[in-house]
Amino acid sequence: MSVSVHPNEALFDEEKPFPVVPSCEHFAGSEKLILKALELQQKMGPVFDITCDCEDGAAAGKEAEHAEMVARVIGSDNNIHHMMGVRIHDYTHPHWRADVDILIPKIGDKVAYVTLPKSTNAAQIEEMVAYIKKVSEENGITREIPIHVLIETHGALRDVWKIAEVDWIQVLDFGMMDFVSGHNGAIPAACMRSPGQFEHPLLARAKTEMVAAALANGVVPAHNVTLDLKNSEQTQSDASRARNEFGFLRMWSIYPTQIRAIVDAMKPDYSEVEDAQGILLAAQAADWGPIQYKGELHDRATYRYYWQLLQRANLSGNEISVEARTAFFD
Repeated sequence: MSVSVHPNEALFDEEKPFPVVPSCEHFAGSEKLILKALELQQKMGPVFDITCDCEDGAAAGKEAEHAEMVARVIGSDNNIHHMMGVRIHDYTHPHWRADVDILIPKIGDKVAYVTLPKSTNAAQIEEMVAYIKKVSEENGITREIPIHVLIETHGALRDVWKIAEVDWIQVLDFGMMDFVSGHNGAIPAACMRSPGQFEHPLLARAKTEMVAAALANGVVPAHNVTLDLKNSEQTQSDASRARNEFGFLRMWSIYPTQIRAIVDAMKPDYSEVEDAQGILLAAQAADWGPIQYKGELHDRATYRYYWQLLQRANLSGNEISVEARTAFFD
C-alpha cells in the first residue's frame, strides 16, 4: 500500500505556495481592546487574526511603553493560536525603528506579521523590510516574518507592483480613508461608505490595481473597514462585494460584531467545499494523477485551486469531513 502524499508536497514542487491566511483581520489599539479581542479569538477559535496597533494605538511620547505592552501580550501564553500581528509606525515617524528594536527581539519568533503603514514609494518598504531582516538576524531569528503593507497613498498605489515584489510581503491592505483624504476633496466623503467605495471610478481603479498586483505576485489582497461599526449586515454586504466583485481575500474589522460578518461573507461556498474534499481525496488516492470527478477532468491545476479553497474553508470554520480532516489537516 502506497503512502499518501500530502498536497503541500505533491502540488507545489519548489515554488512558494500562495499564502493561506484568515479572511478577517481585527484591529485593536489599547491593551484593554487587545485583551478583549484575544478573549474573543479564544472563544470563536482561530478564524481571525488580531493586529495590535502601535501606530494609532500609542499615545504621543509613550510609543516605547506601548510597544513593550504589545510584545508582552503577543509573547504571553494566552496567545494560544499565534495569530497576533502588529502595526508599527510609518516610515516618516521617528519611532518606527525603535518599534522594530523592541518587538523583534522579544516576539520575532511568534508574531504573525508586521504591518507597515503610509508608505509613499517602494524604496521605503524595501528599507523597512531590510531593517526588520537585520534585527531578526542579529537576534538569531531565522524565520521569514510575514510583512503586510498598507496601500493608502498616491505613491504607494503608483509603486504597488514593485511593493508586491519585495521579500517577505504576504498581504497588501487597502487603506481607504487615508486614500480618500489624499484626494483633497475630489472624492466625496460619502464614498468612504457603500455603494460609493465600490463604484467611484478612482476607488474602483485603485482597488482593482492593488488586487491585480497582489495576486500576480502571490500576495493576499485585504479590503478596508466598514465605517458603520454596529451594522453587521452592512459589513457582510461590503465583505461579499469585496470578495466577489474585486477579488479581495481578506478584510479588516475594527469592531467585534464585524468579525463574524466578514468570516461568513468570505468563507467558501459549502458546495465548493464538498467538491474540494471529494476531488482532493480522489486525487490523493490516484497519487495526484489526473482523475474524473462528476464527469469532469481534474489535474494538478484544479487540485491547487481546491487545496487552497479547502485551506481557507478550514481557517473560516467550515465543516470539514472526518476523512478530509484526517488526510489533510491532522
